[in-house]
Amino acid sequence: MEPLTNKEEKRVVYEVPDGDKPGLLASVFHMKCPNCRRGDMFINKSLFPLNHLLDMPKRCPVCGQKMELEPGFYYGTGYVSYGLSVGTTFIVAIIFGLTYGFDWRDYSIFYFLGIDIGLLILLQPYFMRLSRAIYLYLFVKYGKGARLSSQ
Repeated sequence: MEPLTNKEEKRVVYEVPDGDKPGLLASVFHMKCPNCRRGDMFINKSLFPLNHLLDMPKRCPVCGQKMELEPGFYYGTGYVSYGLSVGTTFIVAIIFGLTYGFDWRDYSIFYFLGIDIGLLILLQPYFMRLSRAIYLYLFVKYGKGARLSSQ
């Protein structure tokens, strides 16, 4: 299919194949298009190089769903990323508390903070991508988007 110009674009509802619906959580964590759950949301599957971490196609290669719904759409992902970071901190605190314990007489709180900050720094590139995927899934429902057609 050759690229369409703006004058030739027509929007039609994407037809979802019957009985072949990919799972929601798997699609979010594999960062697939929320409309068809088959197309990749990011150009590079790898997190590296970091300067191309958030490069996304303008539209889904499978169904044509727009990846940026409006200018500045992804500013809200900061809140999602913050929630992921806070949730990770709580999980690390529970694991650390159950394995080593927190005591005010030693420096265990500083060990916890060091482990948590280090883990969050390492996970931040993944969280940035995951927060974009989650945020887009909040606004685009499965099979409700549109794709481009020249017909």
